[in-house]
Amino acid sequence: MTWFRSPAAAGTRVSLLYEGSSKAAGAAALLSPNRVLTCAHVVNDALGKDLYAAERPGAAGPLTVAFRGSGATGHRTATVSVWVPPQRRPSALEWEGDLAVLDLDEPAPSWLRPVVWRDMEEGQELRAWHGGGEAITFADIVVRLKEGRYGYLDGRLSGAAIGPGYSGGPLWTRDASSVAGLVVAHLMPDETQPLRAQQAVRRSWAVPWQAVREELARAGAADVLDECAVATPTGAGPWCGAPDVARAAAGLAPVLRALLDDPGRRADHARTLAAGLGRPVPPPEGGAAPTVEELAEFLVTEERALATLTESLAPAVRGPADREALDSLLALGRLEQNVRLLSVGEHRHLLDDLRRVTAADATLVPRAAREALRYMVLPGPLAAWGRLTEADLDAVVLSLEGFPDGPAPDGGAPPVPALLRLAAFVASAAPDRETRGSLHGWCDRVAQRLGISPVALAERRADAAGWAAHRSSPVSRIVLRLTADGACGTGAGAEQPGGAGRYRCRVGLVRQDGTTSTVAAPEGACAPEEIGRLVREAAESGQGDDPFTVTRVDVVVGRDGLQLPVDSWDTGNALGDLFPDLGGLRLALGAKYQVALRCPEMSRRSPRRDAEMRRRWASGHPEVLVVDETSATLQQLYQRLETSHKDVAGVVLHGPREERDRLLDLCLALGVPVVLWDREADGHADAARLDALAPAGPLHQLPERVREFREGAAGIADA
Repeated sequence: MTWFRSPAAAGTRVSLLYEGSSKAAGAAALLSPNRVLTCAHVVNDALGKDLYAAERPGAAGPLTVAFRGSGATGHRTATVSVWVPPQRRPSALEWEGDLAVLDLDEPAPSWLRPVVWRDMEEGQELRAWHGGGEAITFADIVVRLKEGRYGYLDGRLSGAAIGPGYSGGPLWTRDASSVAGLVVAHLMPDETQPLRAQQAVRRSWAVPWQAVREELARAGAADVLDECAVATPTGAGPWCGAPDVARAAAGLAPVLRALLDDPGRRADHARTLAAGLGRPVPPPEGGAAPTVEELAEFLVTEERALATLTESLAPAVRGPADREALDSLLALGRLEQNVRLLSVGEHRHLLDDLRRVTAADATLVPRAAREALRYMVLPGPLAAWGRLTEADLDAVVLSLEGFPDGPAPDGGAPPVPALLRLAAFVASAAPDRETRGSLHGWCDRVAQRLGISPVALAERRADAAGWAAHRSSPVSRIVLRLTADGACGTGAGAEQPGGAGRYRCRVGLVRQDGTTSTVAAPEGACAPEEIGRLVREAAESGQGDDPFTVTRVDVVVGRDGLQLPVDSWDTGNALGDLFPDLGGLRLALGAKYQVALRCPEMSRRSPRRDAEMRRRWASGHPEVLVVDETSATLQQLYQRLETSHKDVAGVVLHGPREERDRLLDLCLALGVPVVLWDREADGHADAARLDALAPAGPLHQLPERVREFREGAAGIADA
């Protein structure tokens, strides 16, 4: 395939700059819109440290990453998220490790494309560029030996050679379609080494993709590897093997021939396609055009090519036959894993609109998704916390592009895709008129290109308008259900020092009108601070216009979870965007909300418990029983609760820990609605610790008294 040439180093002109300078310390590879990969020694050099320093860069400040290509430039700041330091080997010219993944503070420019990786093999002809990004600095090399985690490269004695400033840069195949590894260093021999200058004039070494993959996996960076696009051994393109390409292209060719049989028309649309994808545009001289087969192959190997081509074809549809052929082309594309729903321009426009929406209201897109796609399993960023960051949007849109379409409307018109339905719902509740108009216009154009019936789109908009106009009853209470993860019990023994226990959780919202809903939570186990943050974000996302609606959090645990210090769990920095450096801006869960434990397990163990609890609540008994030395045994307390205090609705427990746990079980089994105790007390001598609570005071005021007590005792969580 030669007509659609890859632009030289497309998506690769990424440089890591020295602090306070425009000079490049080295190069890097764009892994995804939000991450770049380079050598750790390049990071050290950029920060003015020793090249082989092993310490992970921390307080040195953000790094500056420059992007260059297609006549455009851009800069981002970045921080190190994965650090594999360089490790010198005794009596060796090479070193191990030496990788760093940098997280960008905002996505890379949209005109850059992440690299596609492939395995390094001996005999490969590769090309590298200096970190400065100038096209003239290209250096051609050949992989002469691949041994273990090292690839040894030789350059010809003419042209540029790899040297300082090339480190961390991707090694591109000659057609610039994929990357086989990263440049690490040029061999600089001296008289003390086995290779002298006359023996190794232009020898360098690299870390192959195979070693990059192994090092990142060993560093626990599975999420980074998941984002990496990888070419098949045949080189047909990411995620798509040569037999699949041939099959898919053969299916598209007859439809393309019906639409673009005329070479001149095909050449015009192909040039528009190349320009839309940022590829070099062949001149119109001579009437040259790609063959139908070449165009078909390109459409199934370049993920946004088919959508971008149909974007220019749709306005030129000449009649029902052309529309039918265009619909067939789109339908065939939807069957291919490597073909995306949106064109380059549509994708960029949608992300711009969603970033504005998310900056104004981080909960709007998840709320709209839960309504627009209520019968679908939402992608992680939408489902996990109920709030989005702008950095999440790329992954969200990419996931939703692959969602199955909704039900097809009558008349055989194409169904409304999930992403279009979500956009319609977001548009209905967008914070300003300009964004609403932009999203509605985007929906119209995409629907027209896809051949979606205006009636079907109007129905989705009517549903969205109804949803946006409906005001849900405010959330008044949150129900948090905790389950121990694996072998970790939920009892006091499971909570390790520093809150190391992990728990599976479910979060429910109870509204003032009595309706309930569930907040999507992570599938796996969470640390206490993650659960505390989840509860706070669920409360904030369900408040509506009343910032003081959510006051209560009921924590449902098993019998062995009654000693969990849930009230002390950190709720996170709610103002992290404004004050990311102030870790003290955090509150414990029990200081922010009225936290109470619930234990339904006791009702299953004691059949009379629920009826007794209702009876005690209804009795209106104002007295609270305080358990002191006179009623400290199990028999003494049982006798009181069954005779003189049969109607009491509250019990305050004092005494040694072991005996107090048994008394607690007894109170719950006998249906006492409110039981209060000091989890840290050792015995009756510590009873005065609760005096500030007025534990025997009015029960209806107790939840707020406890919250205020917790606020004073441990309201500010440790940073």
